[in-house]
Amino acid sequence: MLAPLQATYTETFSTAAQFLLDGGPSIWAIFALSVLGLTLTLWKTWRLALSGAWNRRGITDALGELRNGNIKAALSLTGRLRGVRGRFLTDVINTRQALPEGDAKDETARIAKRQLARAASGLRLLELVSTIAPLLGLLGTVLGMIAAFQALQESGSRADPAILAGGIWEALLTTAAGMAVAIPASFALTWFESVVDCLRRDLEDIATQVFVIQQGFGPVTNPRKDTARLAAE
Repeated sequence: MLAPLQATYTETFSTAAQFLLDGGPSIWAIFALSVLGLTLTLWKTWRLALSGAWNRRGITDALGELRNGNIKAALSLTGRLRGVRGRFLTDVINTRQALPEGDAKDETARIAKRQLARAASGLRLLELVSTIAPLLGLLGTVLGMIAAFQALQESGSRADPAILAGGIWEALLTTAAGMAVAIPASFALTWFESVVDCLRRDLEDIATQVFVIQQGFGPVTNPRKDTARLAAE
């Protein structure tokens, strides 16, 4: 049982090593980017799951209690929620109770920006991976083509088409590798950005609902203007 597995492992390792050797320096840089991209994707997925970015449970019930004027019941519900939306709702309620309405809106906007910045951390680096990988692949291909044509020129009248074909084949390896790294990284980046955008919309909706509720908080001054400004922020 172990012998076939060991032989398969050895063959796979040899193929990967030969692939890296044939690709030249560019392929090593692309390989490093692939490791970085995979690490960022796994880390970001774990961080979003840990922060409860997909958890909306209990928010509707807490807002319902708040609309009925039961602030203590709403805080009791949000206190048991682990998602970022539940924590944000708790912060917004406490902020509105402790500060004047104008200051509470500014503080709420600050808290929302901090939560969104935390949710979007690491996305710039993942975007860099998805952008640089195909460019490195193209660079490796250009360098490989130059080397292939130089070898063809040096062979003179004894030129062998196999030499040119082999050089082009090796040069195109970097382009394929760069695209293989960039496509999953771009997919992961788009997915994470959609999660952050959904979270932004939910936080804006939560803040708007809290600030248009009058029961228990007192009258709202010029609610249309303040709500529009809060949503824009």
